[in-house]
Amino acid sequence: MLALAGGVSAMLSSCEDALDADKYFDDRVTLESVFTDINQTNGWLSQSFSYLRGALADVVTKEQNGVGWHVFADDYYYGDRDPNRGDGYVYMGSYNAFKQGDYDENYGSEAWTNAYKGIFQASVFIHNIWRNDKLTEAERQDMKGQARFVRAYYYWMLLRKYGPVPIMPDEGADYTKDYQELSYPRSSYEDVAVFIAKEMEQACRELQTWSRHQDNTTEENIIRPTRGAALATRALAYIYAASPLANGQLANGSHPGGVSDAFAKTLVNKDGTPLLGLSYDESKWARAAAACRDVIECPAGYELYHAGVVTVDNKPGGYPKTITPFDDGDFSTKAWPEGYADIDPYLSYRDLFNGVVPLGNSEIIFSRGYNASTFDNWHSNIDGFVSHQMPNSLFGFNCHGLTQKMVDAYYMKDGSDCPGKDDEQNGGDGSARPKGWTTNARGEYPYTKYPPLDQGVSMQYADREPRFYASVAYNGSRWWNASNKATDKYPQIYYWRGTTSSTTSSGTTETQNNGYLNTSYYLRTGIGCKKYVHPTDYREVRDGSDYGNFNHKWEPAIRYADILLMYAEALNELTQSYQIKSWNGETVYNVSRDVTEMKRGIRPVRCRAGVPDYTLAEYNNPDELRAKIKRERMIEFLAEGKRYYDLRRWMDAPIEESKPVYGCNVLMTEKEKDEFQKIVPVYNLPTVFSEKMYFWPISFTELKRNQNLVQNPGWKDYD
Repeated sequence: MLALAGGVSAMLSSCEDALDADKYFDDRVTLESVFTDINQTNGWLSQSFSYLRGALADVVTKEQNGVGWHVFADDYYYGDRDPNRGDGYVYMGSYNAFKQGDYDENYGSEAWTNAYKGIFQASVFIHNIWRNDKLTEAERQDMKGQARFVRAYYYWMLLRKYGPVPIMPDEGADYTKDYQELSYPRSSYEDVAVFIAKEMEQACRELQTWSRHQDNTTEENIIRPTRGAALATRALAYIYAASPLANGQLANGSHPGGVSDAFAKTLVNKDGTPLLGLSYDESKWARAAAACRDVIECPAGYELYHAGVVTVDNKPGGYPKTITPFDDGDFSTKAWPEGYADIDPYLSYRDLFNGVVPLGNSEIIFSRGYNASTFDNWHSNIDGFVSHQMPNSLFGFNCHGLTQKMVDAYYMKDGSDCPGKDDEQNGGDGSARPKGWTTNARGEYPYTKYPPLDQGVSMQYADREPRFYASVAYNGSRWWNASNKATDKYPQIYYWRGTTSSTTSSGTTETQNNGYLNTSYYLRTGIGCKKYVHPTDYREVRDGSDYGNFNHKWEPAIRYADILLMYAEALNELTQSYQIKSWNGETVYNVSRDVTEMKRGIRPVRCRAGVPDYTLAEYNNPDELRAKIKRERMIEFLAEGKRYYDLRRWMDAPIEESKPVYGCNVLMTEKEKDEFQKIVPVYNLPTVFSEKMYFWPISFTELKRNQNLVQNPGWKDYD
């Protein structure tokens, strides 16, 4: 019963403040009375986790004003926050304002405030759980480890968003102190990363469980941290500290889009202490690689999720016979985990996100379960996010879509680039995009020889890798939906402007179902997103109210695939060999740029995805492999809140986030479908990047409250 504390925090709503530390002090309730009562002890720990929502969401839940900003980078966009007011008003939550840095210093400030509330709440718990003699020592240690984990996790979320932040006293800030004594300066990026790592090591010693899939995981305790989750967060902190933004790799030939020398030298405390690294330290990559290896070799038994082959076209269940992976003579000849001969890569990837996979599967290291809610409050969770992806004809909002850059990032089924890849942005490789449309081929599923494409689909979408079909809602894509309102429960959706022959007093009218609309609710690029959408998800509007059924009980915060790819990334940056101790000092790793070890990180991800491994020549070329790994992360972690921060830590954002957005020509109708598939700039999705956008601004309220706190470069300070 007691061990459920972390999980039930996910379900708290209007009563979540009942055990808030500030409220207890205000009400003069003693710590002794709280921590000697089992229910109040559980409630205090639950409250420590309760701030992991809203602006502190990991993945896709809604942040302030309905937008999870960090899910959207150069791959993914939203359109429902751009009202056509026509009076020059700029809505601060709009995509355009977000992508151009036109938000102010106070926008989204609740992330900072709530993180430090959670830190204080957890600190009080850590220092008082000993009072509860109704718990066994093992129970006290586990709950203490949960509190320590979430406290360090708040610091991790602050670090990736704001950069260096103040580290508060271990016992928490004493509210009885003078105002001046409560002013703590920012610690350096390196110091914050090391603090997170050390705290996670201690949490690993206190927590009693290695992973959720090793116990009886239920919806109530799915977000409880584990020893494996502590080590994984430690690895994340170290990989960010090793990356160019924090590791002294200023703008130069190797990183032409990096932070300028002036930016790095401007981010200093009031006493002149530098907060970013000013010189490169390769050993930080070795430290990060060793931290990833700690996760790989820990007793948690992590493994990528994989589904068996489905050979029957089972439409009612939403499982059509899918693309057969490429016969590469390697993966295709072996059973999992060495190959994909006995798994379905499409279902393996799709089902990991859409709610099909059972709770506590072996790939999810840490998840956020506060999305286990009723449909009544779906606007604030992952279900609401999914409804924004679904097309209008299935009663979705039809406003979250993909860029052409994202579509081009996916490989062909044989692992080659798609013809015409990035032709509009970078000139491509000279190849042309395929022309023409799929046609009926009797006897082939589903009526064409390019499964899973139906007839009448652009050949640009034929023969792509399985993750493409699990994630991309291309023009003519089939949505396996069970809406009671849909006349065809498995409709094929088109995103161009449709025409009808109906006639009104003004003549023939044009129906605009899923294509261009003169509202916020249409796909600017003509390309949607299917990731997270379950075959039976549906939304309906009856009598002005929303109804529906969604299947999402959790969202992945840290996946094993992330650890594997980070391991390969870190090893690839090494030019020397390092001896690094494991997290508990029991093992010494020999860490170097070892191709066999890099394959250990890359091959499982490529195999589960159903695409061939890289060539030996690509493994032996550090620059080429770096580009491959970045592309792999772009594909694998679409819409998981990774790319936004990856581009910044790599210092690639000034280049990648400044490229024009391209997509299909959505102003065309079906009669002009060849023109629809001509890739054009999407001018109403402008994007720029300035150095101030590396880190989120600190609010004026916090700067006023803390006289030793300095603002991030490029943003206004409090006067």
